[in-house]
Amino acid sequence: MINLSAIIIACNEKNNIGRCLQSLNDVIDDIVVLIDSKTTDGTEDIVKSFPNVNYETVEWRGYGPTKNYALTKTKHDWVLWIDADEELTPELKEELRNFKKSKPRHNAYYIKRRAFFLGKWIKHCGWYPGYVLRLFNKNRARFDSKNVHEGLQVEGKKGYLKNDLNHYTDPDVKHYFEKFNNYTTLAAGELHSKGKRAGMRDLLLRPPFLFLKMYILRLGFMDGLHGLILSVFSSLYVFTKYVKLWEMDRK
Repeated sequence: MINLSAIIIACNEKNNIGRCLQSLNDVIDDIVVLIDSKTTDGTEDIVKSFPNVNYETVEWRGYGPTKNYALTKTKHDWVLWIDADEELTPELKEELRNFKKSKPRHNAYYIKRRAFFLGKWIKHCGWYPGYVLRLFNKNRARFDSKNVHEGLQVEGKKGYLKNDLNHYTDPDVKHYFEKFNNYTTLAAGELHSKGKRAGMRDLLLRPPFLFLKMYILRLGFMDGLHGLILSVFSSLYVFTKYVKLWEMDRK
């Protein structure tokens, strides 16, 4: 029988963390939540209401390093990494119960993710199935040090689970743009640290190409107005990221 731990990083997640933790009930044996010390919205009070959660308030170290620290707090070898704005579907919970009774053939497993943008599940735009590497043996994996969209470095083979994880990424436009400024700065800094430079072609070609890729080639128009808005916002994200990179070059 396999026991499962889960790690969650939270900063001002009062609207999400309860739903996430509730979805872990009856399947996860050990839950570790690290709360960013800059949190001010009452997230900690909600986490406290779950008696089976081991939580700690920490200074931010960056996404990868903070998650690696969370791994040191887990009790079991097999770990589920889940974000505060995500939840296990009932089908995925049942699959994890069966996984706990099995003998894993791989060191890590990808999970399909259903992303909800402005309240709608985006089935196109390249967003679904949106596989993410989330279930892993911590003795064979570590988080990398990317400033944004950190990932897992895994030794050995990787497999796939069949069922979905729900991701409530952007409930409204205000929330999208609150993340937008921080993420574009981090992404530009990542490129700058690798010696990348922004030119006219990056600003003129990359944003419209991404729009066409998401809205036309990846059938974003089938998601209706939501698909159009997401494709436009995503192209603006790319434009802003390269403008910030250009600004870093100038400085």
